[in-house]
Amino acid sequence: MLKKILFAIDSLNCAGAEKSLVTLLGLLDYQKYSVDLMLFGHGGELEELVPPEVNILPRTRYTAFNEYSLKKAVKKSIHEHHFTALRSRIAYSVRLRTGNYKNAQKARIFWQISSRAFEQNVKDYDVAISYAQGVPTFYVAEKVKAKRKFAWVNVSYRLDEKEQEYQKQYYDMYDRIVAVSESTKEVFLETFPDYVKKMSVIYDINNPEFITRMAKIETSYEDDFDGLRILTIGRLANQKGYDIALDACRKLKETGLHFRWYALGKGPLEQEIEKKIQKYGLTEHFILLGVKSNPYPYIANADLYVQTSRFEGFGLAIAEARMLNVPVVTTEFDAVYNQMVQGKNGLVTGINGIDVAKGIEELLLDRELYKQIKKYLKSEKKGNPEEFNKFYQLIEGQEVDNNEEKESIVHAY
Repeated sequence: MLKKILFAIDSLNCAGAEKSLVTLLGLLDYQKYSVDLMLFGHGGELEELVPPEVNILPRTRYTAFNEYSLKKAVKKSIHEHHFTALRSRIAYSVRLRTGNYKNAQKARIFWQISSRAFEQNVKDYDVAISYAQGVPTFYVAEKVKAKRKFAWVNVSYRLDEKEQEYQKQYYDMYDRIVAVSESTKEVFLETFPDYVKKMSVIYDINNPEFITRMAKIETSYEDDFDGLRILTIGRLANQKGYDIALDACRKLKETGLHFRWYALGKGPLEQEIEKKIQKYGLTEHFILLGVKSNPYPYIANADLYVQTSRFEGFGLAIAEARMLNVPVVTTEFDAVYNQMVQGKNGLVTGINGIDVAKGIEELLLDRELYKQIKKYLKSEKKGNPEEFNKFYQLIEGQEVDNNEEKESIVHAY
């Protein structure tokens, strides 16, 4: 009999955790496992890459209800004499207008208000996995029946006392908590020290053959630019430090360097970033490309990959750039040295525009350094199949081996 597994994640928009999950799903043995996938937002760019063996569950009634216009939602509630969903939707919308909340706070407020509107999942699973923090974690803990439950943590998770208290009741329901890097685990344990004995580390799983193949099947930049191309990938949100990137771009422009800096992503700060591009006179230098379901041709055809994050659980896009032998300049976020070797596969800088600009300028103008880094990248071990083996150990109830030396982990992507 096939072992039944449920994965839950917010959506399959083009981002790190989402790409990691799609890669993992592509490697599973469907002769052994029957897999359901719960999404709270449908239509993400990566859905087309989900293997056909995976059963993407229908929208929950409340998810579907939230996609109606308010007028239609009111009519539906009156017609069905059922107002729980409508009350939850209105209450959450009103609450968001009362303050400027962080993601963890939004997830708590949403679940406190809306959990009663979500129906129980009717199936019994052998394994249920929340592959992201927040709503997927709450949902799997409260609404899913499974013999064992695992929670993934893929960001540096620092919470205030109120959020800690709220989330602890849900993490208590999990058998294991999986961090995507050693530093992510350490930060999580600063918040939840009681969980030290039920934590494991499984790095974001990468498939270099898939990435290399995808990099060759589509075109990328179409602007006929003949200078140096810089690429950044990430949601247009505070975490990714686009204000730092724009500051660095302004400084690079002043040097006379012939470059264009491209960004793949979408998010809540898009309009703000567009206004700053106009304000700083960077319309020919900083180009927003939106989201691409296949970003790999853009990475492969860039001269340099730049990450300006304030924090990351791992930094999957950096790993993908390294797999495609593209030199990296990145800010010094918590998990950066899980994969970066300073001066070998790229440069790590301070989390500010001045230092990022200096790092970019140094790497692009020092051709000998650039060639040395390219050579080093080509010699790095590609992919991390041992992490997939850890995943199998986890779902088969075996002890996950986390005793590898950190130096070997650095070279495993």
